[in-house]
Amino acid sequence: MTQFAAIILAGGQSSRMGRDKALIEIDGVPLLQKICLIASECTSQVYVIAPSIEKYRSTIPKNCQMIQEVILEGETIPHGPLVGFFQALTHIESEWILLLACDLPRLTSSQIKQWSSYLETTPQNAIALLPHSPKGWEPLCGFYRRRCLSLLNEFINQGGRSFQQWLKGHFVRELIVSDRKILFNCNTPDDIKQI
Repeated sequence: MTQFAAIILAGGQSSRMGRDKALIEIDGVPLLQKICLIASECTSQVYVIAPSIEKYRSTIPKNCQMIQEVILEGETIPHGPLVGFFQALTHIESEWILLLACDLPRLTSSQIKQWSSYLETTPQNAIALLPHSPKGWEPLCGFYRRRCLSLLNEFINQGGRSFQQWLKGHFVRELIVSDRKILFNCNTPDDIKQI
């Protein structure tokens, strides 16, 4: 099975939720911790990127590493997940990287392991292996090749901040997901009730 590292994004605005999604508990476990534990069952290299390391240090397992997200020079507003992914990617050497949002309460390690079995057969010219929906790619629950770093750097330097816009310009292989519930994001108080 192809080896990979995992990056988990934490510390977003959580504006629709009204409080930090990463720290919301499902069955007594904070969402961020749950995703870290799931990723740790699939790889020994798990990284969490967040603007505040201290805020999450006690939440993440000891075997996970934290990366400090920084505001880009000349910017004062949050720059979103694309830049966070780029900053984390600069710390990682693995050919493949699993990128996960911290708010995927239905994700399982067995699902990730199954998905990773497709990495070996992903065409060399594909920069990513991602689920697709009618709205576009699902960029925060899939795999990226590390060599996309230079492409991402160029896009960000040109002012790009949208995963969808960036991915449109490159070949991405679709990751077929049999159960779409796995991709459920916990974005609002009503979503928590559904869980």
